[in-house]
Amino acid sequence: MMRWTIPAALLLLAACSGGQDDESSPEASSNVGPLQKAERPAPAEMSPADTETEAPTKADDTIDVRTIPAAIRGRWALDATDCPKRPGTDLTVLTIDGANLRFHESHGELARVRESGAGRIVADYRFSGEGEEWDRRMRLDLADGGKTLIRRDEGEGAAAGPMRYTRCV
Repeated sequence: MMRWTIPAALLLLAACSGGQDDESSPEASSNVGPLQKAERPAPAEMSPADTETEAPTKADDTIDVRTIPAAIRGRWALDATDCPKRPGTDLTVLTIDGANLRFHESHGELARVRESGAGRIVADYRFSGEGEEWDRRMRLDLADGGKTLIRRDEGEGAAAGPMRYTRCV
């Protein structure tokens, strides 16, 4: 009986260790201190399963959860004086279609809808621009009877507060 107790205890101990030695992790070989490891946010990754849309949190049969709501689509500007400017000179303009957000120097493609309603959407987008690629979650809400779009970014590198866009007519 004693000869089975010690090997079983060793197996149990090995199973509890998690299987990864802290000294072999990528961070262990770098010059990153324990405090810096804790402060650094986890990288935002999207698995192929994340690209599938999920049902909105509030059911509404008139909303297509695979696209940006029609009421939000259009041309918007942080600075209303950019509205009449031609493309390329309209630095604060955001153009929204069914699946894309287009800024002056970047483009975001709809990856996953988290919440959706007639005048709002919370979704993940895959962005590219100026040789970079990144993922960002954004909340877009209509206000002032559809004349104003309020954008809130979430995650690493997100803008600190809401941004208010005016609808270009």
